[in-house]
Amino acid sequence: MKIELVQLTGRDGDTAYNLERTLQAIASCAADTDLLIFPETQLMGFASAQQLADVAEPLDGPSVQAVQRAVNERNVSVVIGLAENAAGTFYNTSLLITPQGIALSYRKTHLWPSERGLFQPGDRYATVLWQGIRVGILICYDIELPESARALGQLGVELILVTNGNMDPYGPVHRTAIMARAQENQAFAVMVNRVGEGDEGLVFAGGSAAIDPFGRTLFEAGRAECRQVVELDLDLLRTARQEYDYLNDRRLLLAGERVEHPDGRRELLIPLVGGEGADHAKAVAPS
Repeated sequence: MKIELVQLTGRDGDTAYNLERTLQAIASCAADTDLLIFPETQLMGFASAQQLADVAEPLDGPSVQAVQRAVNERNVSVVIGLAENAAGTFYNTSLLITPQGIALSYRKTHLWPSERGLFQPGDRYATVLWQGIRVGILICYDIELPESARALGQLGVELILVTNGNMDPYGPVHRTAIMARAQENQAFAVMVNRVGEGDEGLVFAGGSAAIDPFGRTLFEAGRAECRQVVELDLDLLRTARQEYDYLNDRRLLLAGERVEHPDGRRELLIPLVGGEGADHAKAVAPS
């Protein structure tokens, strides 16, 4: 399977520019490419609060329709992000679009602090069988929480596709996270980030990467625009799970215990939840 990582600059709130670059990339992909992956909210960029209502589109809007036509012409599939307008509610959404239509739609479930109040979080994970392999989508901050990828793992994921908009100084965070998400779920993971400057002084970190089911890096981009085709050896999925399978080997139904041991330091009572009658935990501080 050949996947092209399309690491691009973007313009926030400029759908015409971003769409044109997207269509150019699709039109110029290699004939044997199976899938192109673009950065987070590729079509609209990170629209401001003032722009969002004007630039967000429904999934059957003109930008997605234009991408669908390009996909049909090239007989290729793409993963692309947009600001979705669902009857006046806005989501940070990424789509798997095939020549047959939208195969998978995922709304970002874990919003970055600056997105809260603009977008609503998604309420579910999903995977789909595509070209004989089960794929799922995550978006940027999602991968910093291992439960997100594990949820896809429980849905049988074999290829995790990540649209990313990670900025400085957090590039190393996502490098570590994407390797861990692949290794702990024994799945391929492909992450495509944006590069260059954005609004409000943001600088996007690049570092798009493809990781195999052992957590090994197949490709890692730098900080400049690039397009890289990575070929995935799908036999590695079976090899990675041949002797051990993390999902099957987990022991979740075990009791948990917090042990208190006097060590000569004074104890502080700290609320876990807050409010009267809440559970409490003891923490220690130097005496």
